[in-house]
Amino acid sequence: MSKELDAKLKTALDESRLLILGAQVLFGFAFQAAFQELFVEVDVAGRTMQILALGLLSVSVALLIVPSLYHQIACRGRTLHRALRVATLFAGWSLLPLTLGLGALAYVVFARFAGNKVALVFASVLTATGLSLLYGLGFSLRKEPKALPPESETSLKTKIEQLLTEARVVIPGGQALLGFQFVATLTQSFENLPDSMKWVHAAGLAAVALSVLLLMTPAALHRLAFHGEDDPQFFDIGSRLVVAAALPLALGISADVAVVVYTITERSGLSFFLASIAAAVFLAAWYLYPMTKRTCETQPAAR
Repeated sequence: MSKELDAKLKTALDESRLLILGAQVLFGFAFQAAFQELFVEVDVAGRTMQILALGLLSVSVALLIVPSLYHQIACRGRTLHRALRVATLFAGWSLLPLTLGLGALAYVVFARFAGNKVALVFASVLTATGLSLLYGLGFSLRKEPKALPPESETSLKTKIEQLLTEARVVIPGGQALLGFQFVATLTQSFENLPDSMKWVHAAGLAAVALSVLLLMTPAALHRLAFHGEDDPQFFDIGSRLVVAAALPLALGISADVAVVVYTITERSGLSFFLASIAAAVFLAAWYLYPMTKRTCETQPAAR
């Protein structure tokens, strides 16, 4: 067995988990800000930046979760070279919308009390600093990659360890949203929404809650049913639960994208249009892309 390759993939997944924990705070704020009572003082430019930040951070979260689902769907939980390459590629790309989203949110916050010019300067400096640290430092110290260790049969123990890590990668996306969804119902902004949007929010809340429960189930199942022992049945059930959890998470996030955009713009057509785009991006990244790669793998090589 190639324990070195197993360790490299585990490290890549842990890094994705660290990044999504950082994105979690910004992602939650991007949803919550529009429901705060002083958001009415934000001008048109700030409201536009808030929607832009929401979109950028949604893309970042989508990219960070791709490696986990790719590993389970396309690689069937095996430690393969392409699983490591995908984890590296998507983690790298996720940093760009994450940093730009941070700058956009900084603009919204500072524009309200310091003015647009100060906000623009501060947001630009913060974005440039983020890009310098997250990209510039890495590229300046970049070394030639070493040859990857050979692939071999992945042990059940390793598959289960990586499965539980992947559940921990995905769940912050739900955590960032679920708290907002409960608290938002007690705000005046939510009370002012039309009933249709209130029900969209309720549906989104139910979907995200289901996703979080599905992601928590493997840990409980492993301990209560299998006493923490490695078992093929547990891996099969746990993998299916993690993959299934991404669907309600995608739908729940998209539902509240519609609610937040409506709260900002009061335009239902735009709200549902952007929510549809969000749902398409999530589903394509988390299901279509891995399934396409899985199909390609099973096809005979062309001669």
